[in-house]
Amino acid sequence: MSAAVSARKPAPSQARSRLTVALWWFASVALFAGFWEFCWWIGWANQRLLPPPHIFLADMEAGFKLFDKSTRMGNASTGLITVTVAKVITFSTLRVIVGLIFAFAVSLAVGMAIRYSRLFGKLALPTIHVLAPISPVAWVPVAITIFGVGNAPAVFLVFIALFFIMTLATLSLIDGIPISYIQVARIMGASRRQIFFQVILPAILPGLFLVLRLNVFAAWVIVLIAEFTGVGGGGLGLAVQVARNTFNAKLAFLTMATVGVVGFALEALLRQVQYRVLYWVPKGQAALRR
Repeated sequence: MSAAVSARKPAPSQARSRLTVALWWFASVALFAGFWEFCWWIGWANQRLLPPPHIFLADMEAGFKLFDKSTRMGNASTGLITVTVAKVITFSTLRVIVGLIFAFAVSLAVGMAIRYSRLFGKLALPTIHVLAPISPVAWVPVAITIFGVGNAPAVFLVFIALFFIMTLATLSLIDGIPISYIQVARIMGASRRQIFFQVILPAILPGLFLVLRLNVFAAWVIVLIAEFTGVGGGGLGLAVQVARNTFNAKLAFLTMATVGVVGFALEALLRQVQYRVLYWVPKGQAALRR
């Protein structure tokens, strides 16, 4: 009986911890919004250029209507505003997610292969070092030439933005594994293949997931640029372009707020995926701290 009671005790503590984190998040956002509103109230922020939250959020319905292509052309809306907004957000989010998945899988495979095969490492690593400093924006003409316009080039740009960083991060994590792990595995008779997949891979996954989570924000930057330039064929980046072309500051800040909320939700989702996949790693470990 006492064991059952003690097993249930952590639940209120965990709920209290989550509530505390949520309250601090709310306090942080409220402080930022309050400072913005204060700057507008004393006249430091021009309402036309830097409309405070209470202005662009009050005009949210009119702003979301501009997410609809037919509305932007002067026609009546083709459907419910909520459906239109959901579609636009879904398009951009799926491009980010697919690009993240491809970048994570390919960079992990390439990084492991570089350290597993000396020949492959000597042939591939110099090229990766040469291509890594190139801005993903410079890859836009390549993406258009290869994939045309649509989802594929936007996903490709997200992949390019993360692949080189995550490949080099994989190599760094592999090189940082304590030599004692390898020595113990060899003493126990593990083969080279077993060492890579049963010792090295579990050891680097926590750090690699952390790198992935940190680069979610970079992925959003790239997908917005792709959509802004017309490569993606629609999405939140296109709404930013409309705001720029029409000098609509309220639409710009509304879109930015939408991207912030969706990006935060995606990062929180990745954190939960990380906890589920890395079941052997305690949540209190530094690599998994919030």
